[in-house]
Amino acid sequence: MTRLPTRQVSTAELDVAYHETGPADGPPVVLLHGFPYDIHSYAEVAPLLAGSGHRVIVPYLRGHGPTRFRSADTVRSGQQAALGADAIALLDALGIPRAVLAGYDWGGRAACVAAALHPERVTRIVSVNSYLIQDISAAMRPLRPDLEAGFWYFFYFLTERGRAGLTADRRGIAEVIWRRNSPKWAFGTADLDRAVAAFDNPDWVEVVVHSYRHRLGQAAGAPGHARAEAQLALLPSVPVPAVTLDGTADGNFPATDGSPTADRFTGPRRHHQVTGAGHNLPQEAPEAFADAVREVLSLAG
Repeated sequence: MTRLPTRQVSTAELDVAYHETGPADGPPVVLLHGFPYDIHSYAEVAPLLAGSGHRVIVPYLRGHGPTRFRSADTVRSGQQAALGADAIALLDALGIPRAVLAGYDWGGRAACVAAALHPERVTRIVSVNSYLIQDISAAMRPLRPDLEAGFWYFFYFLTERGRAGLTADRRGIAEVIWRRNSPKWAFGTADLDRAVAAFDNPDWVEVVVHSYRHRLGQAAGAPGHARAEAQLALLPSVPVPAVTLDGTADGNFPATDGSPTADRFTGPRRHHQVTGAGHNLPQEAPEAFADAVREVLSLAG
């Protein structure tokens, strides 16, 4: 199975590995992956957008693949403010003043965070499951039991047993999550193996564990992100044009008409349901995801 070639660029905190395709002078689009996945969620989306004339950049998130922390002293944080800051730092490192950000799961959250806190840098966003900025103050509010069951790993990672389990069997945990996230997606062994290679990173476990402990209010954030987290605690709106997507076969996030978070989008916004797609929507429905990026560029703003 084809693996996407990568380049390397340095930010203040990270040496970021990223795939790039399309014309260098095309409108830039940054595609951000989720957990437990990698850049190959966009293996089909990237060439579709490059063929439309876009400069497409697909980075490995912190703790994933060849992306590395530059200092042993940097907190291995997976909190939402860090993910958003990484997206802006990547634009800085590549000399890109403004870009479209598009993502799902952790990547969709990074796009929402960056757009809410730095709208001067983010022209538009595409986000699977709509508004993904975490309301950590409400983290202990229970969901329906069937939905809580799908988030078993959130609570598993709160424990040292969960950390040990994630360390010992990264592939096994990822496969269980994939099947629950996307019950209609007939992924193959090669798809899973290709993504799991990105988890062979010395910081992956620490970043993942911190992400879930922080979002549930059970771990402090990195001091350098305290100001941003205070802003995010106010649940800031996304003021840039947005296209949001829900997969109708997402095992953990039931598809909606977009109305539950409509008030969080103050710029032009369109919402679509993608029939038969699960949580890893760009890999399961690449044409629909690429169409959403093209559509958001057509919105006034």
